[in-house]
Amino acid sequence: MPTATRHSPRNADAWLQLDNQLCFALYSTSLAMTKLYKPLLEPLGLTYPQYLALLVLWERDALTVSELGERLFLDSGTLTPLLKRMEAAGWLQRERAADDERRVIVSLTAAGSALRQQARAVPVQLAAATGCSAKELAELTQQLQDLRERMREAHAVDD
Repeated sequence: MPTATRHSPRNADAWLQLDNQLCFALYSTSLAMTKLYKPLLEPLGLTYPQYLALLVLWERDALTVSELGERLFLDSGTLTPLLKRMEAAGWLQRERAADDERRVIVSLTAAGSALRQQARAVPVQLAAATGCSAKELAELTQQLQDLRERMREAHAVDD
């Protein structure tokens, strides 16, 4: 973000510099984060999006596709191919709900549940790779969650 002196109209062009863009800081940090995860997840046979889906299912199993999508901020068109690959790998199963066949329930298999134990070291290794303390990571995570919520609220007002 531009510094206070850069906010003045005299330096309005500073707002158009790439390094002053919050969106680019978030985007490039997200890319760096995904690269950090890659070697940590490879031994488990997981991609980063698959890991995120498993994190949700390890918290609460047997979710509908829409519930899982809401938690991951993904639409079903993006989520369905991911879930199909995970089902083919044997980590989860998808079944139509008995009371409403339009709903698809996603549940962990024994193999998907077992991956949780293997993945326990991943957050610790990731934290170490960032060079941040646990407190710094918790504060940064909370700030980003707060920012995400404020942006979602602002978008909802515009709809």
